[in-house]
Amino acid sequence: MNEERKMFKGNWKCVGCGTTISELPFEPRDTSNLMCRDCHRTKNPRRDDSQRREKRMFEGKWNCADCGGEITQLPFEPRDTSNLKCRNCFRNN
Repeated sequence: MNEERKMFKGNWKCVGCGTTISELPFEPRDTSNLMCRDCHRTKNPRRDDSQRREKRMFEGKWNCADCGGEITQLPFEPRDTSNLKCRNCFRNN
């Protein structure tokens, strides 16, 4: 299963070092924060497996928008709580 990734051609500048970026694996909507591969790696070093697996859980008291059940833990901090769903309702939807 070797799918070729679509590359987008352009003439962009890296905000870190000023290097010309001619190819990207995505079409940038905003070019004000584009970085070349080297600057990106320096700013965002790869995490090892232990850091990837660790998920921060947020504690709180919310209610499921579908069944009204209590939700006490989420893997993200909700900005809008009007459409939160418990695990069961999320799976069934």
